[in-house]
Amino acid sequence: MKDLKDFNFENKKVLVRVDFNVSLSDKGSILDDFRIKKAIPTIKYLAEKGAKIILISHLGRPYPWLSQGISNFQFPVSKKKEYSLKPIVKRLEKLLNNRIRPVKSVKKGAAGPQFNRVRFLDDCIGDRVEKETGKIKSGEIILLENLRFYKEEEKNDKTFARKLSRLATIFINDAFSVCHRAHASVVGITKYLPSAAGFLLEKEIKALSQVVKRPKRPLVVIIGGKKIDDKAKVAEKFSKMADSLLVGDLVADEIKKGGISIKEEKIIFPVEDKEKFDISPKTVKIFKSKIKKAKTIFWAGPLGKVEEKKYQKGTRATARAIIESGAFSVIGGGDTLEFINKAGLAEKFSHVSTGGGAMLDFLAGEKMPGIEVLK
Repeated sequence: MKDLKDFNFENKKVLVRVDFNVSLSDKGSILDDFRIKKAIPTIKYLAEKGAKIILISHLGRPYPWLSQGISNFQFPVSKKKEYSLKPIVKRLEKLLNNRIRPVKSVKKGAAGPQFNRVRFLDDCIGDRVEKETGKIKSGEIILLENLRFYKEEEKNDKTFARKLSRLATIFINDAFSVCHRAHASVVGITKYLPSAAGFLLEKEIKALSQVVKRPKRPLVVIIGGKKIDDKAKVAEKFSKMADSLLVGDLVADEIKKGGISIKEEKIIFPVEDKEKFDISPKTVKIFKSKIKKAKTIFWAGPLGKVEEKKYQKGTRATARAIIESGAFSVIGGGDTLEFINKAGLAEKFSHVSTGGGAMLDFLAGEKMPGIEVLK
């Protein structure tokens, strides 16, 4: 798989698939910029190498029926404000710190040009977009509008992918969280442009591979949360390869009902959890004893109803135990990330995955279309 260091980016237009699918308030303010932050190293590197950077992303599901297999709708979706990527611009500029300087265009000892503001275009394909991106200069950044305003994106339409490819001469995928999707901006575009992985995509693959392919043992896996179906394959796999599998109440209930086919001898079930909105102090003590001995830890899904503060004790204690263990730790999943970010603990883990479904598919050994096409 090629990476950023395999290319000379000076004066080259580079199309970068990022994941800016962040939570927005009703007023359009960003509630969690975790995924934007994770894209910064790749964007900075490209700008400093003199690339002309064009960012593409999705936000939400303007065409929700596509995921249900209903794709014969002919009427266009309106570009609703709540699905626009425009609110991302100011936060992205702030995170870039206004200090990116294309190093190859700056003479030794010179101060160099200041970082230009991120431009936003309210479309992602078409003559006007091609014209505006054609004017971009080295080190500049343009963010295009939501890819999913076109249903062709999720259908991996060849024509749509080709239209995207006209905007650049190199394609970089730095959006691990959509690599389990065979979409035009993830898979289709690689047929028309030389392609490589960004820093974040590389980091995700390396960290998750360390958990499933060469973990230091004992390997302790913790699975909680509400979306049990999504985690079933991962739970089944880790019940065979982990040294201990610690599960939350809802996962435990599903296992006991036979909803997940699993080897139970390695599973540690919660005990004395009467309300099942949080794990009990006794369960916390048992979990902590396993975590303390671990050399590798994977955690997906909170262990209680963490949206209510009174039910956060078990999850918070588990997080602290993982951090204090000194083990190589990987965490992921939307609910887990939301809790960890609010608690200000994200930087204390070895790796925090941007993927939800993508992370689970990777760990379960599923083929990832977005990764396969880069090999």
